Amino acid sequence: MSLHAIRPWRQIDRRSSRQIMVGNVPVGGDAPITVQTMTNTITTDIKATIEQVQACAEAGADIVRVSAPDEASARALKEICAESPVPIVADIHFHYKRAIEAAEAGAACLRINPGNIGDATRVREVIKAAKDHGCSIRIGVNAGSLEKHLLDKYAEPCPEAMIESGLDHIRILEDNDFQNYKISCKASDVFLAAAAYQGLAEATDAPIHLGITEAGGLVSGTIKSAIGLGNLLWMGIGDTIRVSLSADPVEEVKVGYEILKSLGLRHRGVNIISCPSCARQGFDVIATVAELEKRLEHIKTPMSLSIIGCVVNGPGEALMTDVGFTGGGAGSGMIYMAGKQDHKQSNAGMVDHIVELVEQRAAELDAEAVAAE
Repeated sequence: MSLHAIRPWRQIDRRSSRQIMVGNVPVGGDAPITVQTMTNTITTDIKATIEQVQACAEAGADIVRVSAPDEASARALKEICAESPVPIVADIHFHYKRAIEAAEAGAACLRINPGNIGDATRVREVIKAAKDHGCSIRIGVNAGSLEKHLLDKYAEPCPEAMIESGLDHIRILEDNDFQNYKISCKASDVFLAAAAYQGLAEATDAPIHLGITEAGGLVSGTIKSAIGLGNLLWMGIGDTIRVSLSADPVEEVKVGYEILKSLGLRHRGVNIISCPSCARQGFDVIATVAELEKRLEHIKTPMSLSIIGCVVNGPGEALMTDVGFTGGGAGSGMIYMAGKQDHKQSNAGMVDHIVELVEQRAAELDAEAVAAE
């Protein structure tokens, strides 16, 4: 058994929401919180787009969004959807016909922005296409593209305007007997997004897609997303997430999982617990962790690994991890297995040995999981 037990003081009570299906992936209800990303290739470059979708899926993406800005892109979705290992969400802006074409091409979900998709008549045509082709819909409210009448009413983007926009479009969907929808209300400002999401969570039982839009580059965007999404998730709000970074979409997936893993909401792969290192370190902690992160990317089994440079905190951290290594003196350290001292290991062969131990432990945990089914 892995050392991932959920203790009472770590338990997050998730908001109760309806469950919908995005292709074959459940979103909301008691389903795991899904991780999404979006391709940044030119959609009509079908080969490049499929390769990026597959790379994101391999990194753990449950759902991938692809932009359909023109008719050629919407047509390209047919092959992309057919080759994708995960459901594809078609990202639609400005022209409602692209949504209809995307539904016909096999998209599992249509993301429409209320502020720029058009009037209720056009939205109704999109709803009909979604019904006809078994698509879900995401209502994507964005602070940067609110409807003009709401900006006139509220003078500026604010939580109340974003919530009103979302509820107006929920009403259109429900008036047309459409329930297979989720909703987001994104902003680049963490406070604005968080306030809007809190209000929306109280006003509807629809599954909520979380995101801090246009969050920035890899470092700044990760921090902003971790603060914004982390706080909402801690409150129990959120059924699917997308971390928006000016970076490789694979990095968005990785950051998304790390946010969920840090809150005990999703476990995938090896969670490395490591110290920042100091003069007490018995080996090069930073270089070791960097190498282990690369060499353990293939492990999908949820498990934990502690890499600590000295005996100040090393033994204590190792007590709570599946595999641990604590630096010592004379060029060697101590290996811990399931929280217990197991054997000494030289620094020279440490990385290869730890990789082997993690792979063995992952195989054991997989076998235990199969036996328990």
